[in-house]
Amino acid sequence: MTEQSPTPEPPQAAGQVSDAVRGNWVDRLAPAATRPYLRLSRADRPIGTWLLLLPCWWGLLLAMLHTDTARWHDLWIFVGCGLGALLMRGAGCTWNDITDRHIDGSVARTASRPIPSGQVSVTGALLWMAAQALVAFAILLTFNAAAILLGVAALLPVAIYPFAKRFTWWPQIFLGFAFNWGALLAWTAHTGRLEWPAVVLYFAGMAWTLFYDTIYAHQDKEDDALIGVKSTARLFGDATPKWLGRFLVASVSLMGLAIILAVPKAMILALVIALGGPWAFGWHMVWQMRMLKMDDMDRLLMLFRSNRNAGLLPVLFFAAALLA
Repeated sequence: MTEQSPTPEPPQAAGQVSDAVRGNWVDRLAPAATRPYLRLSRADRPIGTWLLLLPCWWGLLLAMLHTDTARWHDLWIFVGCGLGALLMRGAGCTWNDITDRHIDGSVARTASRPIPSGQVSVTGALLWMAAQALVAFAILLTFNAAAILLGVAALLPVAIYPFAKRFTWWPQIFLGFAFNWGALLAWTAHTGRLEWPAVVLYFAGMAWTLFYDTIYAHQDKEDDALIGVKSTARLFGDATPKWLGRFLVASVSLMGLAIILAVPKAMILALVIALGGPWAFGWHMVWQMRMLKMDDMDRLLMLFRSNRNAGLLPVLFFAAALLA
């Protein structure tokens, strides 16, 4: 019996970013003129959109458990958060690439991005960022006044984050501020006010961000050291697994506390089911730690992307609790 040759990977498309999945929908289906802008928004790498969206869904579902009500408008909040995450992640990534264009050109993994590679001008990127942000703002205006104010306030951490790695070893904290804001916003979009369970859930998401983005940052630690860019991956070094364990415990504990604060004590079955969310979430992070190899770039990227599945686990348990 003859041995079969492995299936070859699809050829790299012209202008493709180095860490995008080969044969992604942007390279295969998008009109050629739009591809540099879609790559600028990371549309060819959807994991960031998921990581921005999932805390929104956590906040919405936990708010629905808190009030024990579900309205048709909640369906729009659910969908609107998805559209807003796609647009604001795109706008945020565009802003990040504008501010980092000189750094990106010096890092092997990011040198192929649209701005440092010359596919998109800075002016074109600014216009593209504004267009995405304006459409996202239009969606935000369909929510209540308190949620609109929170949405506008979210621009501050988004604006600061690209500069954080220049002045702190903890830029992942600033990413956490920005990426988990949706937990506050979606809760408020349902309830009309910001309350403690949403704040605690927000900090659970921040600990999660520190977990997954430290794994992600290990891909760039050598280039970052050469150009003087700071990160938790460089700060922790060989102690990274110990710190990941701390972030895991903080994230799971805070999510559990948020659920206890949110779910009425009379809803015992719903409370028990919802608490399965952080339990499953934590076990997924334990699996990531067991699989971790800090000098295996492919493994690091795979583990980072697996956090979509980790973040979906609480969504499933919260949704099940609503049906209890």
